[in-house]
Amino acid sequence: MPVLLLRDGGVVKSVRFKSHVYVGDPINAVKVFNDKDVDEICILDIDATPKRRGPDLHVISSIASEAFMPLSYGGGLTTVDQMKAVMQRGVEKVVINTSALERPDLVSEAARVFGSQSVVVSIDAKRGLFGGHKTYGRGGTKAGGLDPVGHARRMEQAGAGEIFLSSIDRDGTMQGYDLDLVAAVARAVQVPVVACGGAGTTADFIGAVKAGASAVAAGSMFVFVGKHRAVLINYPRQEELRQLFELA
Repeated sequence: MPVLLLRDGGVVKSVRFKSHVYVGDPINAVKVFNDKDVDEICILDIDATPKRRGPDLHVISSIASEAFMPLSYGGGLTTVDQMKAVMQRGVEKVVINTSALERPDLVSEAARVFGSQSVVVSIDAKRGLFGGHKTYGRGGTKAGGLDPVGHARRMEQAGAGEIFLSSIDRDGTMQGYDLDLVAAVARAVQVPVVACGGAGTTADFIGAVKAGASAVAAGSMFVFVGKHRAVLINYPRQEELRQLFELA
């Protein structure tokens, strides 16, 4: 699953949730991914929560009108009414991160209204100095102080139908997923876990699936090529992916 980070109306890529680099226009990116038969795409507005604003419905409408695949959206979602407005514009799943940390009841409310299958809880996790992982909110800038395994269990109980698990340490590094983190969370819950953060090759996908992920997501791998990280939207052929996961 490609993940597109939105900032100031453009697509950016980060390294460990910092050092954001502009890589293009979201509409153009979505059009390219359409042509490559992408299964699903995730749009995360990383400006919304830090700036304490809601989702940009105009931008979401523009992206959704061009997306020929299922679309999930996260960023600035703090009420069910906002989620409803987003879904009315063509989004199929809402992604909740900071609000899930600060107001877990919102996850339950959203699940009652839309069904668990439409509610994704995003967990951003970072390794501590003395081992273990802790959750972070507000774009990785505020320590949530929770163990991601325990948080994932609580979110599943609250009604989340999917966990979107991101490693802050691996984000943008293209050095592979944090497999210990993926395995720990995947073992703890029954709902699907999507691994994100660190993919550099298709072989990394296999590692995450073997660790327990139900699906894999990537950002840098799908927008950069070569050691100099030239910007070029790319995606493996469907046949390549099928053969790859048959071996997993």
